[in-house]
Amino acid sequence: MSREVPSLYEWAGGADALNRLTSVFYDKVRSDPVLEPVFRGMSTQHPAHVAAFIGEVFGGPKSYSEKHGGHPAMISHHLDRHLTEEQRRRWISLLLDAADEVGLPDDPEFRSAFVAYIEWGTRLAKLNSQPGTSPQLDEPMPRWGWGVPGGPYEPPAGA
Repeated sequence: MSREVPSLYEWAGGADALNRLTSVFYDKVRSDPVLEPVFRGMSTQHPAHVAAFIGEVFGGPKSYSEKHGGHPAMISHHLDRHLTEEQRRRWISLLLDAADEVGLPDDPEFRSAFVAYIEWGTRLAKLNSQPGTSPQLDEPMPRWGWGVPGGPYEPPAGA
């Protein structure tokens, strides 16, 4: 018996779940003393754009690449922002709080993949934000998966 392993995008709940996540997250950012200055003046579409980016990375539709320039555009948004380690860690903390608040899956396998991606992505963003950095702007869109053979967590039968 063969079964298809769902993408992280599908497991998370698709576009609706990721839009809820980024909406709640950026509401938290707007009132956070560490992150608000970084995102002051962000467009009202910013949360939806980030949701589309995460969705594409997690195996969903390629709408960020098609409408917003893909990974090169995301890299460009971070250039010369001078992000600090404190800001990077706060971003992760608030995003994980938002994930709990909106009910993203909390099984260990999904959360492990989710945290691995946001650790990698925020470290890349911080690195690319430093003065004098010249990142490759032709990088392909990252594709994030479960990270281990066997796929997502399944509750025991009858649970």
